[in-house]
Amino acid sequence: MAPIQKECDYLVIGGGSGGLASGRRASGMYGAKTIAIESKRLGGTCVNVGCVPKKVTWNAAAIKETMHDAKAYGFSFEETAPFDWTGFKHKRDAYVKRLNGIYEKNLNNDKVEYLHGRATFLGKDEVEVKLDDGSKANIKAKKILIATGGHPTLPDIPGKELSIDSDGFFDIETQPKKVAIVGAGYIAVEFAGMFNALGTETHLFIRHDTFLRTFDPMIQEKVLEEYVRQGIHIHKNSSQSKIEESSDGQKKLFYKDADGESSIDVDHVIFAIGRSPEIEDLGLNKLGGIKQNEKGHLVVDKYQNTNIDNIYSLGDVCDRGFELTPVAIAAGRRLSDRIFGGVTDAHLEYENIPSVVFAHPEVGSIGMTEPEAREKFGNDNVKVYKTSFTAMYYAMMEPADKGPTAYKLVCVGKEERVVGLHIMGQGSSEMLQGFGVAVKMGATKRDFDRCVAIHPTSAEELVTLK
Repeated sequence: MAPIQKECDYLVIGGGSGGLASGRRASGMYGAKTIAIESKRLGGTCVNVGCVPKKVTWNAAAIKETMHDAKAYGFSFEETAPFDWTGFKHKRDAYVKRLNGIYEKNLNNDKVEYLHGRATFLGKDEVEVKLDDGSKANIKAKKILIATGGHPTLPDIPGKELSIDSDGFFDIETQPKKVAIVGAGYIAVEFAGMFNALGTETHLFIRHDTFLRTFDPMIQEKVLEEYVRQGIHIHKNSSQSKIEESSDGQKKLFYKDADGESSIDVDHVIFAIGRSPEIEDLGLNKLGGIKQNEKGHLVVDKYQNTNIDNIYSLGDVCDRGFELTPVAIAAGRRLSDRIFGGVTDAHLEYENIPSVVFAHPEVGSIGMTEPEAREKFGNDNVKVYKTSFTAMYYAMMEPADKGPTAYKLVCVGKEERVVGLHIMGQGSSEMLQGFGVAVKMGATKRDFDRCVAIHPTSAEELVTLK
């Protein structure tokens, strides 16, 4: 059967939030004939195996913590059954499936044609799509956006097939009694906090002395201390050599850490050690030398242009360094504004992008870390304001149950412009959104001081720092 022939103004390869946002804007606002191709599920990593199901799981863990804390406030109750992991998992899956349907409905509303299949380049203006029914479609496009995202990586060790990756976390049907998580980034730290809060014995393996190493040292130190206090087993300076499976299905992870060589029997070994760009089978060799970095990410300029005319890239598959869904969405919208809406200088500014780690407790960060600021501006031009305290929420609790809160402002120059804001503690995720606007606008320490404090809150500490 001969391939179906199609033509369009804008072809979006990838069904993640960033690519779809760009495609919908191009079609819905600017009338560009747009086709979107996705080989998995609409919504990409965030909706299916990332931000959305992760936050739902974090909510469950936070509720479990609140149930424990409630006793200090005079509530007395007993759990009639343990946490229903399986029922929760299926309900979470159903929520994600509803979101997939909403994404498809929105594409239809904006008149974006959606094809479910795998795309391969035939040339710089044409792709072949293998559709679900086995047929093929050849699509010629004036402009093509590569927004295929990324996928988790696994280490090259014997028995790696016995482990699960960070996506596979959401497929776990029953609550494990004991897990080993390998990784030091936000995904590994979030998983460790959630498992531990829900009652699973949690072992976290990190390569160095601390985790979240791209964050400010204060964050690294305080979260690590808190995880140890909560009972998470941290294996520092660790490496893994192999995984074996016993007759009862247990996984045995062999490792070396600061205490020497050993092994551990767990229900699951979960690797959250990074992600690689989703470029397999794309046929990039047909594009005449598209530039990639050493990890395979597509190299783009600030306008999301690749080095091939009329081929663009955004999100986790490109090299801009912020693997965050809102970043991809913002970049996608600005890209369509530029190439279809006539806004000639439209592009995303990649400076001062706020980010949050849904750890236990939450972490929020925007701008430079203290070491980055000192390296760029010099020690004499940097002034740091910081505080650590016990939030009022814990006032009714015993000392052993009190969690930490820590804030830091990194300021530069005589005007003390705030170039970095780092917070850890309850409510940090919601709090950061507002303070992120201030930092993005170039607020100074004096601007913070001029804002009247809201009392009693933890956030007031950021506008009363001395």
